[in-house]
Amino acid sequence: MLTVVIDAGHGGKDPGTHGVSLKEKDLVLKVALKFGGYIEKNLPDVKVVYTRKDNTFVPVEERARIANNNKANLFISIHANASPSATAYGTETWVMGLDKSEKNMSVSKRENAVILLEENYIERYEGFDPKSPESQILFELTQSAFKENSLKMAAKVEQQFKNRVGRRSLGVKQGPFWVLWATTMPSILIELGFLTNEKEEQYLINDANVDLMASGIYRAFKEYKDELESVN
Repeated sequence: MLTVVIDAGHGGKDPGTHGVSLKEKDLVLKVALKFGGYIEKNLPDVKVVYTRKDNTFVPVEERARIANNNKANLFISIHANASPSATAYGTETWVMGLDKSEKNMSVSKRENAVILLEENYIERYEGFDPKSPESQILFELTQSAFKENSLKMAAKVEQQFKNRVGRRSLGVKQGPFWVLWATTMPSILIELGFLTNEKEEQYLINDANVDLMASGIYRAFKEYKDELESVN
């Protein structure tokens, strides 16, 4: 485990989802930097690469390119969730896969929709339309070589959130996320909670809770790293 790429979703002109006062792009950057800081402090043998360290808009394809060019051993994309239901709450972690349920497809469509903010997105993404079910299905057979380890890391994140942080875990899920499909290593996408739930937004505004979430991801990463290296 030599290199991990930490991707704070959204940024710049793309705020992501939001609650009453908290924007996704700001929350996920805080968590990403804290998580990366724990690795840099405690695991100096691991190289940490960030797709962004400030309020910058980074195209989706560039996020995947950063991971691939750095020959990363793991890619972790951090996001916050949204729902039409104001009562929806809890964490969930995604890996690349195809789930045709309407609820799961809506999450991947929302996260993929950032592509529409990019110039020449039709040419860049070879006709991929994040609103099209047909485009989503094209992802079905990708990332299979990395799926086992992606699932392991995702499960460890959700275990930490549930058992150590004390959050409601909605579990590990699979969806057709472009950024996971385009990376050539085990990859996961974390949803920290629902900013559309006022109570959960207030939880995630609190800096102490942000630190708890970041430390939970760090412990999952360390456990995953130790397990992989002991097997090797």
